Amino acid sequence: MNPTLPATMRAVVLTGTGGLDRLIYREDVPVPVPGPGEVLVRVGACGMNNTDVNTRSGWYAKAVTSGTTQEGAAEGFEDVTGESATWGSSSLSFPHVQGADVAGRIAAVGQGVAEARIGERVLVDPWLRDPDDPEDRDNAGYLGSERWGGFAEYAAVPAVNAFAIESPLSDAELATFPCSSSTAEYMLTRAGLAAGETILITGASGGVGSALVQLAKRRGARVVALAGESKMAALRKLGADHVLHRDFPDLATTLQAALGRGKVDAVADIVGGDRFPELLGCIKRGGRYVTSGAIAGPIVELDLRTLYLEDLTLHGATVMPPGIFQSLVGYIERAEIRPLLARAFPLAELRAAQEEFLEKAHVGNFVVVP
Repeated sequence: MNPTLPATMRAVVLTGTGGLDRLIYREDVPVPVPGPGEVLVRVGACGMNNTDVNTRSGWYAKAVTSGTTQEGAAEGFEDVTGESATWGSSSLSFPHVQGADVAGRIAAVGQGVAEARIGERVLVDPWLRDPDDPEDRDNAGYLGSERWGGFAEYAAVPAVNAFAIESPLSDAELATFPCSSSTAEYMLTRAGLAAGETILITGASGGVGSALVQLAKRRGARVVALAGESKMAALRKLGADHVLHRDFPDLATTLQAALGRGKVDAVADIVGGDRFPELLGCIKRGGRYVTSGAIAGPIVELDLRTLYLEDLTLHGATVMPPGIFQSLVGYIERAEIRPLLARAFPLAELRAAQEEFLEKAHVGNFVVVP
């Protein structure tokens, strides 16, 4: 039998697409009720990512062509509505609770879920799939986007998304993994990165970037990371074989000096922007490029001759297939990857957390704790 739960909870509610003022901390939000096949998770911590900022500010709208500038991300982008501002197939309705990276314990279960799961410590896969066809990307959604998420004391999720985990890590540390690390692992899977290959990683100090460094090293690859000067030492400590300044004058020359050659097997890019042509130019013939973000700008210049004459393969990575998150939980339990927790904020300070997040002075992940 489910325990007695409070009727209301603390949560940060998104009241519309726009600036940071759209995030409102409330203490009277109804606690979600788990439906059939669902569980209610008492949130121990919830990670914060670019996707939270992008959705709130409206950056996913096709009308926005700039990168995720600090001003735009803080104040919101003009001429954007909720109907056009999500990356998925459905629009947001308000009020809404964001937050994809949930770690906590099951507090209650819905019909069809074993009561023995109550009290189980879980890490939540944020990808919401069609139970009849989990491989159908068109019917996939994301926790905190297509469904209320974890910037709250409780979150209801499909039971299949709540993975039991045994780890000495804190909830705040566990909450650094779901979005960033699963995205990174999917990127490397899409690119087919193998042991002995060399991969160039842009934006390597962020959540996804730092996860890419660890997961590429786990595969036995040689890692070249791009980052700002103040973050280079942290990436070397994380395992990167070479850490290069992100403001390189000429990438091929920089790689030649570091590697003895100006080409790599693959590029994992979350930056995009004006330097996209140089990234493609540094990939060896038959190599691969994979992206899951474009913080420096989504509109790039592509010379099709580079693509076809060099036999390159370009991959986008968003909706990961089932199985990757389960593997990720195993990596965590076996301590094959470690958390990179930059800072934890109280839930009531989510707005301040996003302001600091937008300064991009940190390495790793921010989380909020109810």
